[in-house]
Amino acid sequence: MQKIKTALLSYGMSGKVFHVPFLDIHPGFELLGSWERSKKLIQEDYPEVKSYPSIDDLLADDVDLVIVNTPVGTHYEYAKKVLLAGKHAVVEKAFTTTVAEAEELAALAKEKGLKLAVFQNRRWDSDFKTVQKIIHNGVLGDLVEAEIHFDRYNPLLSPKAHKETANDGAGVLKDLGPHIIDQAVCLFGSPKSVFGDIRITRENSLVDDWIDLLLIYEDFRVRLKAGFFVREANPAYTIHGKKGSFLKSRGDIQEDELKIGKKPNLETWGTESEDLQGILHTEINGKVIREKVPTLQGNYFSFFDGVFNSISNDTIEPVTAQDGVKVMQIIEAAIASNAEKKAINL
Repeated sequence: MQKIKTALLSYGMSGKVFHVPFLDIHPGFELLGSWERSKKLIQEDYPEVKSYPSIDDLLADDVDLVIVNTPVGTHYEYAKKVLLAGKHAVVEKAFTTTVAEAEELAALAKEKGLKLAVFQNRRWDSDFKTVQKIIHNGVLGDLVEAEIHFDRYNPLLSPKAHKETANDGAGVLKDLGPHIIDQAVCLFGSPKSVFGDIRITRENSLVDDWIDLLLIYEDFRVRLKAGFFVREANPAYTIHGKKGSFLKSRGDIQEDELKIGKKPNLETWGTESEDLQGILHTEINGKVIREKVPTLQGNYFSFFDGVFNSISNDTIEPVTAQDGVKVMQIIEAAIASNAEKKAINL
């Protein structure tokens, strides 16, 4: 097997928690190292890899794939530089800060014959995978409405300056928003129009921290919400169809386990507690049922396996640049809608 030589553009939380553990256990990747600006941490965890002093040093090395996991406002600049250097790329969410940037990167990757994937790992959350199965099985009948939440209770401002200063990449719309927007598009496709309500609710905040987006489809509606003042959690997923309903809490355990240093595996990883199972209340073959539904196993390994196959076997990326463009179109429409106080057609 030809290993894909991979490097990261930072080794902070996202590199340490979301990327390297899966690159490390996948036999198809070889971790070369990470660009580190001040703190030199990656060699403490992986002594055999390199700590690059600059992005130019990293790109000059024999690298096949670069993970662009820097602040959102830098994604376009760095991803473009990576592609121009002839390297494949995985770009964190939000993909870029504008639709124009996203489209340019997608076109550049196509022109260069390179793979460009967006790191939308929440498609492989246990809760989302279960919701996806319920919808695809058709047990709810024709859908009427859906609601997806990514709520937290955290009134304090982040210590990370790039998250709290007014810049094109800051705010919950481009932080948590891409997760639930991508999940909606993955489930239902692109909407016809978008209505967005975007607010600042935390004291002294300079960036948006509450969003309520209405995605308008031909025959049904999808509401997406995220905020920092939800002490008692709503269901993360509420799906209503003409036959029944499915409610599911946000129960995926992968992020919490990765943060405390647990190493992923392919057997038991991403297995939710049974007490977080979703409730299905519907009618099947003329019989009304109300029962708990076993939660599918989550595993972000599948994303990296998809990236490996896309590069090694020339398959489609697990989350394409065009998927990233669609998310950015909805984000831009939400911003315009909030400003103009009307629905914006896509």
